[in-house]
Amino acid sequence: MAEIIQKDGTWVFDGDALRLTPGRDKNVSLLRKELGELLVPLRALAGISFEQGKKSGRLRLRLRDGADPLLHATGGRLTEPHDPYQLLVESDRYGVAEYFVDEVRNALLLDQVPSDPVDAYLLPGPAVPLSVSAGDGVASFDGERVRLEWKWQAEDSKSAAGPRTLPLADIAGVEWQPTVGLENGHLRFTVRAAPSKVPPKYDPNAVELWGFKKDPLMALVAAAVQARLPHPSAPVAVEEAAPAGDAPAPAPVAEDDHDALLRRLRELGELHRSGVLTDEEFTLAKQAVLKRM
Repeated sequence: MAEIIQKDGTWVFDGDALRLTPGRDKNVSLLRKELGELLVPLRALAGISFEQGKKSGRLRLRLRDGADPLLHATGGRLTEPHDPYQLLVESDRYGVAEYFVDEVRNALLLDQVPSDPVDAYLLPGPAVPLSVSAGDGVASFDGERVRLEWKWQAEDSKSAAGPRTLPLADIAGVEWQPTVGLENGHLRFTVRAAPSKVPPKYDPNAVELWGFKKDPLMALVAAAVQARLPHPSAPVAVEEAAPAGDAPAPAPVAEDDHDALLRRLRELGELHRSGVLTDEEFTLAKQAVLKRM
C-alpha cells in the first residue's frame, strides 16, 4: 500500500484502487470538499505523473477518456483548484510522491491496464439528491428529474415562466462552462425535440454563472446527470425483436466482438453494484447484450 498525506488531501493506493480524500485546509476548493472522497479503480487510470517545483509539487492522475462523468460533463474545463485528480505536494514529501507514482505505474503495468477510451463510466458520479444555488438560479437533481428555480436576478423571461422541471428521459445532454474573462459561464441542459440556441441568460433550460465562489458546484449537478445518461461511446442498444417469422436471422458475432460483449457484461455488473444502474436498467441492458451474443 502507498499513502501520501498533505494539507491539500490524502491519496491512498491499495493495489486495486486509489482513494482520494480532500484536505480540510482553507485553500481546498469548495467543489472538492462537496464532492468528498473518491474511489478510483485502477482500470480507470491512463497514467500518473509528479511535477516538482521549488516550493511545492503536484501529483496528477490521468483518467481514461469516458471513465468519469465529472470530467466528461465539464469537458476538461476544471481549473487546478477544483480538479480532484490533482494533489499539491510540499517539498519535503517529494520522495513519498515519487514512490507513490512508482507503485501506481507498476500496478498499471502488471495488470496491463490499457489507456484507450472506455464505453461505460467507471466512476458513479456525485451522490444524489443534491441542490446548488449559484448565478441566476438553483439547480436540483434527485436522480430522476432536474428542477430549475430562478432568483430575483434572473431575466424576466425566465422568472415569468416559473420553475422548470426536466425529467431525465427528456434530457439529451448537459454542459458546464466556467466563467472566463468577461464571458459568463453556464450550466445548460439539452432537451430532446426542443434544442435552444439562445444565450444561457435567456434559456429556460440553463443557469447563467457569473464567476462567483459557488459556480463550480454546478459542475456536480452536471456530473450527476451525466452519470445517468447513456454513455456517449456505449454500443447502440439492440431494438426489440420483431414478431416470429418477420425477423431476419442474427448475424454471427465475430470472436473479437464476443470478447467485447463479455467485457460489456462485466462493466454493466459493476455499474449495477455501484448503484449507477437500477435493477430494471441493468436487466434491460444485460438482455440487450445477451441478444447480440
